[in-house]
Amino acid sequence: MLISRYMTIYRFFLPFLVLPAFFYAQDQKKDSITSLSEVILIEKGIEKKAVGITPSGTIGIKEMERYSPLDIASSINQISGVYLLSGALNTNRITIRGVGARTPYGTDKLRLYFNNIPVTNGAGFSTIEAYDMENLGAIEVIKGPKGSSFGTNLGGALILRTRAPEAGKTSFTNSSTFGSYKMFKNNLAFRHSENGFNINLSYNHLKTEGYRQNNQFERDGLLLTSSVKLGNNDRMDFLFNYIDYTAQIPSSLNQTDFEENPTHADANWLAARGYEANKYTLAGVTYSHQFKGSLQNSTSVFYTYLDHYEPRPFNILDEFTHGFGLRSVFRGNLFSGNFTLGGEAYRDEYHWGTFENLYEDNNGNGSLQGNRLSDNQEFRRQLNIFATFEVPLTGNLSAQVGLNLNKTTYNFKDLFTIGEDNKSARRSFKPILLPSMKLRYRWQNGSLFASVDRGFSNPGLEETLTPDGVVNPDISQEKGMNYELGGKFLLFDGAMQVNATVYLMHIKDLLVAQRVGEDQYIGRNAGKTRHKGLELEARYAVPVSGSLSLTPFFAYTLSDHSFVDFVDGENDYSGNPLTGVPRHRLSSGLDFAYGNDVALNISHQFVDDIPLTDANTQSSKAYNIFTTSARYSLPLIGPVKLRLNAGINNVLNTNYAASVLINAVGFGGSQPRYFYPGNGRNYFGRIGLSYVF
Repeated sequence: MLISRYMTIYRFFLPFLVLPAFFYAQDQKKDSITSLSEVILIEKGIEKKAVGITPSGTIGIKEMERYSPLDIASSINQISGVYLLSGALNTNRITIRGVGARTPYGTDKLRLYFNNIPVTNGAGFSTIEAYDMENLGAIEVIKGPKGSSFGTNLGGALILRTRAPEAGKTSFTNSSTFGSYKMFKNNLAFRHSENGFNINLSYNHLKTEGYRQNNQFERDGLLLTSSVKLGNNDRMDFLFNYIDYTAQIPSSLNQTDFEENPTHADANWLAARGYEANKYTLAGVTYSHQFKGSLQNSTSVFYTYLDHYEPRPFNILDEFTHGFGLRSVFRGNLFSGNFTLGGEAYRDEYHWGTFENLYEDNNGNGSLQGNRLSDNQEFRRQLNIFATFEVPLTGNLSAQVGLNLNKTTYNFKDLFTIGEDNKSARRSFKPILLPSMKLRYRWQNGSLFASVDRGFSNPGLEETLTPDGVVNPDISQEKGMNYELGGKFLLFDGAMQVNATVYLMHIKDLLVAQRVGEDQYIGRNAGKTRHKGLELEARYAVPVSGSLSLTPFFAYTLSDHSFVDFVDGENDYSGNPLTGVPRHRLSSGLDFAYGNDVALNISHQFVDDIPLTDANTQSSKAYNIFTTSARYSLPLIGPVKLRLNAGINNVLNTNYAASVLINAVGFGGSQPRYFYPGNGRNYFGRIGLSYVF
């Protein structure tokens, strides 16, 4: 079995090992001008936001356009070390190097930024589905706790950036996407740029019936970004993002239903017609000032609001969160180096309550709200203060030191019960100091880097409370040390770029959310994990002729993650693989391009089996997914341009688990529900018109 699996990996790598050697002989006949242009193609021209010599991975518009505008998982999973599990359009979990894999639902243990504004809430959760893929210009990932200026969370940071207007031009664009499962998506955008001012306004609408029962999704969104230059040294940036969506929830399936009836919803969720309704608002203003000399400052103030209503079979959750914060960063030169100094302060107020769900007494009409079961309020505060200093040591060698200080406080109020039964409590974590150090050596055709960093993760809401709703005074933050070595190499006169990284991360005080009821978890610090891994990425731009180019690419991830010390009651899981993490993953493909107007892509993703229980007694099956897409654009009349896209997802109609729920428990004699089925073979087509003047 093991030999067969490694042979499978080898077969997928083989084309990339052979192609460079084949085309290298052809490339010797090309002059240096052609080679230099290929370097620009590989680098993508995307401005890096990670500070100084901090390494990061980035995908741009071309990489995102390989897939349907709904398929954010395939786009992000092109980056090695990053794995997005998507149970539905509204059910996503991002893990980086195995961190966050044990979270039951949603994304935590990393920091999410949208146009440099932090949008992770006070409990550490981030919502990637609050942003429309068609509005994004780039996604940058800092893997692990080495990004001092973007938090030192053990998972790292995810930085989303919107599309910028084309300099000096005004454009109207409209794209309409149609697809399987009665999917319709429309994005209408106005962009304008002139000297000292730009504005971007877009509206999007999406509706789909979904692959499964009780799987409808409808979303409307509005995005406004603008930048105004105030004199020679000042600039104001404005951001407003609003999303309103309603998503039915088919929930997870047991193994029998997953294999035999993957389009079905769980029976209880179907009977209750479970769904969630969300209204999310983000508003922010950033003021930037250039002082005399090299010193500059950028300060953002922002406000977030989320209104969430979710009928589940076991109860109905009604909640809202509003928060506000400030992020200020100073940058400049000091002695012979560069420094960054700043901080983030964030405070939010979370209100939530539960009610009886009387769907069984509602004559088959789904959920019906009954008596109140709980009423709670929580105030959450976080403070991050950070500093970095980068200095050249020799002509090719540079060093960077960083420091981050975090202080987190939770204040929980029980508004439902009184007297001795009242569960109100406060939990203030001790300040935690998180240093980092990096070295980079550069030469003409590449660079090497080494990094040592300390990181942490705060407990989430379920982990801070016991099943009875009492604040757990014994829970503490996860803490870890990350050691990393890697490099970037340009080969064949720059036509091929290879990125390679090996890392070792030790995490202690592992946070475990143990499921003790259908919607009840208890958090505790259960032991230690060791995360070892290899990340390898390569792109090879091959100019076949004057207009035709071929670009093979791949991103491979080896995750050798395990429990070092993990005892759960009478069970000792030490030495077992880390639950929820595939050992091998591969994203690969070929891009064919004819000029700037015709493109064809063939993509492949391999995901190894995933351990589903801490005892390693149950695993998901490994799978391969193939996708193909094509793009064609042509001018129509004057400044009007037509753009056509079409694609097929899951070409071979593979039944696979796009997401999993670890350590699932079957209640009342039922089978555990581990699996969220991925979509079957499906199609999409997009037609776009743009008017640029």
